[in-house]
This record gives sequence, C-alpha cells and structure tokens, in this order.
Amino acid sequence: MARRVVITGVGLVSPLGIGTDATWQGVKAGRNGIAKIESFDASAFACRIAGEVKEFDPAQYIEKKEIKKMGRFIQLALAATEYAVSCSGFRVRPGEEELTGVYIGSGIGGFDVIEREHRNYLEHGPRRISPFFIPATIVNLASGQVSIRTGAKGPNSATATACTTSAHAIGDSYRLIQHGYADSMICGGAEACICPMGIGGFAAMRALSTRNEAPEKACRPWDRDRDGFIVGEGAGILILEELETAQRRGAHIQAEIVGYGMSGDAYHLTAPSEDGDGAYRVMCNALRDAHLEPSAIDYINAHGTSTEVGDRIETQAIKRCFGEHAYKLAVSSTKSMHGHLLGGAGGLEAGITVMALRDQIAPPTINHDNPDPECDLDYVPNHARPLKMVHALSNSFGFGGTNGALIFKKWC
Repeated sequence: MARRVVITGVGLVSPLGIGTDATWQGVKAGRNGIAKIESFDASAFACRIAGEVKEFDPAQYIEKKEIKKMGRFIQLALAATEYAVSCSGFRVRPGEEELTGVYIGSGIGGFDVIEREHRNYLEHGPRRISPFFIPATIVNLASGQVSIRTGAKGPNSATATACTTSAHAIGDSYRLIQHGYADSMICGGAEACICPMGIGGFAAMRALSTRNEAPEKACRPWDRDRDGFIVGEGAGILILEELETAQRRGAHIQAEIVGYGMSGDAYHLTAPSEDGDGAYRVMCNALRDAHLEPSAIDYINAHGTSTEVGDRIETQAIKRCFGEHAYKLAVSSTKSMHGHLLGGAGGLEAGITVMALRDQIAPPTINHDNPDPECDLDYVPNHARPLKMVHALSNSFGFGGTNGALIFKKWC
C-alpha cells in the first residue's frame, strides 16, 4: 500500500513578495506584481515589462563568497527553501540523511550567467570566463546547492520540462515518498530568465503581451482583450513528508498531496492540440491516481497564461474532464498577478494552492474585465473569495506538449 504524503512547508519568492507570507498576502489582495523591466535596458524590445522579484538581496540567504558561484535561479531556490524549512520546522536529522531527498527543477537554468559569460568571452577572450560558469548555470545545481546546505543525501535530481518542470518535480517527489525511496523531499522549482535573450526570445515568438504602458493590466487570462503572457521570476519550494514521519516530529501539516497526473500532447512544439486532449488526459490521470470523482474537486489553480489559444483550450479541457461540474468549480490564474514563472510556475502555484486550501480562500484572476465568450467558467474575477474546499487541483502545461497536474487535499 502506498504511503500517504503531506506538505509541511511552503517557501515562496515571487514578484508579489519575498517570502511565503508576503506572496500569499499579495495573492489575497489581488495585487499586481508586473511592472517595467528594471534589471536591463529593455527600451528596444517589443515587450518591456515583466514580473521581477524586486529588492532581492541574495546575501540575506547565502554567504557572500558563494553568491558568485550561483545563477539567480539558484539564489532564488535557496531563499525559497529557507522559507519552506522555516515554515516546516524541518531539518535533516543525524542518521536520516539518506531518507531526505531534493528534487528542484528549472526550465532554462542560468540564462543570465550564460549571457554574462558569453559577453566576457567576446570582449576579453576565454581567459575571462568564470571558473564558476558551468556550476552556476546547469539546472540540477539548485538541487545540488540545497542538498549541500541541508545535508540531504537521499534522491537528488532535477527536472527541465519547460513550464511543467515544478509540477513534475513535486509529483515525482510524491512518488518517491509513496514507494519508500525517501521519507522527506525538498522539491519544486525556480526560474530567472528576465534578461535580454530570455525576453527577446519569447518576444520573437510573439508570445508576450506588448501592453507596455499599462503593465498592471497586461496579464489578463480568459479576458477577451488578452494579448500574450508576461515572463515572471521566482521560486516555489515544498517540504513533502511521509505522514507518520511528519506526525512523529509534531509537524504542522499544511495539506496532503493525493494525486499526480502526467501526459504528453504529441502534437506541436509550442501549441496545445485544438481539442485540449493532453490537458484533459492529465487532469483525468490525476483524478484516477487520487481515486476521486470529478465532482470532488472544488478549485483549480489553472495554467492560465493569458494567451488567446492556451486559455481557450484549457477551458475546453476542464469542461471535457469535469462535465457539468466544471460550472460549479472556482478556477483562477494567479499568473494574472505574478506573471509566468516558466519552470518555476508549478512550484509557486502549488504553494499558493496549498495556502488556498489552508485558509479556505479562492485566489482571484485579476484584470478579468471583458470575458471571452468561449471562456465561460467561474474564474474568480478580480477579487479573492471565501470558499469551502476539500480538494484542489493545480495544472501545468509546457512546450513540447508535456503536462502535469497535482491534487491537494485540505488537512483536517
């Protein structure tokens, strides 16, 4: 029999605030975290706005001599881990090191470091390339650095499955605990690619909003006037523990994870299939894994990126999976407030979903002013709402047609 898995810690760093409480307060207030880009001169770019983490000082979490060895995504992951550990009261105990694992992903990794070191090479030659270039850049070094700092010697891995990265990291960690490969996992994802090549690349695909003069209105999932997504940065880290392990140490349990689904579209590099088949199947797979009927779900934290095609197709998939119950669900996209964290999105949004269950509050979709007639579900428009919830689902869909869905249960 598979073991039960609970969430005892949530660590969030986002454009809405540094720390879990700051982020969650921003979500409940329906606050916008999107603004004009400050980290580089974006005046020549089609999109000049993003969800940056303002006033982030890595020296508050990392020894100064170590900072230069890490890309920003690693720094954000370490900060979020500190908040998760603090929330959980968790620590790796002597003799239990091999029972604690780390599984933190990133869709792109150290894009900022790649740009910087390539510039150093072009301007000064190969001798000026930093010896820390590679370990500051590669995706699994977020997990590696967390492992080194916590002493966790159990399963250590990283996902890089585009915008589904964090959901897969959390779901895979859930499986590892279920089947006895670990008792505890530090898991989630981080992303930091608000840099010229990151913004320029997505802009070249014409995927980004160009509502540059009104950044607070730019990300508007399911709204008729949406014109693309907004890149965000940050990290979302969860502490997962086997139930009896958590109870034995007297942990304060935030929620239980009860279902995990995966699917592939097998359709297109960047677009979902028109019938939303991959999104439909991943939600069905998560429900099947949780042994739940569709009517058991009360809230969906949707992928909801604010793209014309993606929002419409996710709505269709929800209707197909949930039938008439789809119209009784609360469905929201917190990306409307913090932007799309790409590989970090699923971690941040899973953490927000856990907070929503804990406090029985459905997060809002802000900027939902002119509903798209093809998107006709209850998207919790503009204001958070008290809502009795037992089960909540979090969706993540990525380029290449890779999908993940997580189901969380309120802890009573």
